Amino acid sequence: MTPATALLVATDLSAPARHAVERAYLLAAATGGDLCILHAMELDAIDSLREMLGDDLMQVKAALNSDARKRLEQLIGDAAINRGVAARSRVTVGNPLATIAAEADALDADLLVLGARGESFLRHALLGSTAARLLRKSLRRPVLVVKLAPHEAYRSVLIAVDFSPVSLSAIRIARQLAPDADLVLLHAFELPYEGKLALAGVEEEVIRRLVATESGVRRHRLRELAATAGLAPIDYSGRILHGDPAQQIAALEQEYNCDLIVVGKHGEHIAEELLLGSVTKHVLAESQCDVLVICDPRDAPDESS
Repeated sequence: MTPATALLVATDLSAPARHAVERAYLLAAATGGDLCILHAMELDAIDSLREMLGDDLMQVKAALNSDARKRLEQLIGDAAINRGVAARSRVTVGNPLATIAAEADALDADLLVLGARGESFLRHALLGSTAARLLRKSLRRPVLVVKLAPHEAYRSVLIAVDFSPVSLSAIRIARQLAPDADLVLLHAFELPYEGKLALAGVEEEVIRRLVATESGVRRHRLRELAATAGLAPIDYSGRILHGDPAQQIAALEQEYNCDLIVVGKHGEHIAEELLLGSVTKHVLAESQCDVLVICDPRDAPDESS
């Protein structure tokens, strides 16, 4: 992301989704970026009421569309949240997930901002299989899932790294979004087939030595990664932990009182990619703070698939 970012925030205009809009305004004000606020309406769902509404169906759709535009105008005109940023707004009709992804592409948005607790599709999409579909379509760009009411800039950021190319991007983007925050770089790992080693006859002491050796190797890689990202040792706290990544992320979120977690979508190998995918979904569902999801654009699947 460049200092002058293009941000797209999607809202269903519910009170919980307002947090995402407020955070987007805060980021736009801090970065000097352009902000577009999108409300996508799936009005085709009303067609199921055609028999009851009859000729009034189109009038009802038009009224809903008009109401959405008025509410969106009121939202962007609220001086209490817009921080003096002149945002653009759009109301579109169509499948929300497809519309959000298409709009992000059309704007070439550097960051897509979503609310985690809306009253309609966002509430379900971000915590289920639909989230994976949205991430596949749109994660040629970072996606920020907002859960907390934003009172200030991010102060404590936990970045989960796996040493894949996306880890470097995660650190750099986190620094751009939260330049004054305390950074914690976390790498959590388990040995391949660790749960089966004892059953295969590997002694417990040997497993402990393997873990200790791997911890040392990965600690060195973490220092190298941080240096490549331009971080001096004083700029971050590095943690190498042995155990389930999702559990370790949850523990450190509480330990450091984080208001943002940054996770990558892909790993170096297929097994890691599948693990990280499950970790990402777990963090989205279980974390208390905001979550920034980043993927390596080279690994993003073809849109036509």
